[in-house]
Amino acid sequence: MQLQDRNPATTPQNTLTTRTASVSRTTGETDVQVTINIDGTGQCDAQTGVPFLDHMLHQIASHGLFDLTVHAKGDYEIDDHHTNEDVGITLGMALKQALGDRKGIVRFGHFVAPLDESLVQVALDFSGRPHLSYGLEIPTQRVGTYDTQLVREFFVAVVNHSQMTLHIRQLDGINSHHIIEATFKAFARAMRMATEVDPRRASQIPSSKGVL
Repeated sequence: MQLQDRNPATTPQNTLTTRTASVSRTTGETDVQVTINIDGTGQCDAQTGVPFLDHMLHQIASHGLFDLTVHAKGDYEIDDHHTNEDVGITLGMALKQALGDRKGIVRFGHFVAPLDESLVQVALDFSGRPHLSYGLEIPTQRVGTYDTQLVREFFVAVVNHSQMTLHIRQLDGINSHHIIEATFKAFARAMRMATEVDPRRASQIPSSKGVL
């Protein structure tokens, strides 16, 4: 089957052969562009001006096998909060757009990722109902220059704008970097599972209600 070259932003109903999206979002605080290919190979170009966030975006791409481009400019002279949040918002919007009506996807995903002493569990559902349960206990206020409070803000933004249900549980861990990176790796693998095409569903909506 030949892939159809159509832009989900202008196509009324997405299909499983066009699971890509490009979203730009500009405010008085930030300018963010995100492009995602759900069916990629893990390529990533992350240039947000926040080095640790770039590192985590690489985890999403590499372990989710998404092709991901994220370019952002923000009001770094204030802090990284607006850039971090707006990258999450724009990524969530791109995920929602790339998945379209979500026909044929597995929908649910889960993964437990170890990183040395840290162990983090993620479970998610592309349900159409935004919800975050966040159970990380990060022991330090910063990893490098990155404020660890921003981890939760990133996931809040992604959840609200992709319309997913997301549960994050820290099962073990004492190193802040390890805990956060294990979280992003588990999130990536859970998303990979949830966005896979289920051949038994064909083009069906993965819901007993017939709609998400």
